[in-house]
Amino acid sequence: MTAVYYVVFILLGLSALLTVVRLVIGPGVLDRIVTLDVLVTLFAAGIAAEAARREDGTGLPVLLAVTLLAFVGSVTAAHLVEEREGMR
Repeated sequence: MTAVYYVVFILLGLSALLTVVRLVIGPGVLDRIVTLDVLVTLFAAGIAAEAARREDGTGLPVLLAVTLLAFVGSVTAAHLVEEREGMR
């Protein structure tokens, strides 16, 4: 079963690396906002995978807080970009 966890962590790390590359080359602000949201989602998936590996749920409140802050941050950033570009 530990081989599965190693594969999961390697895939999460590779996904995070590719996401950072996209963050650097992203042409617009909205692309960067989405990329940061994906990075936070990958971070949350890493926390969940580590909690499953250890069979310990003490990291789950942190997971909840991180995902809630990511959601609020994404909505706020999208709202600010919408106001700045006059999309209404």
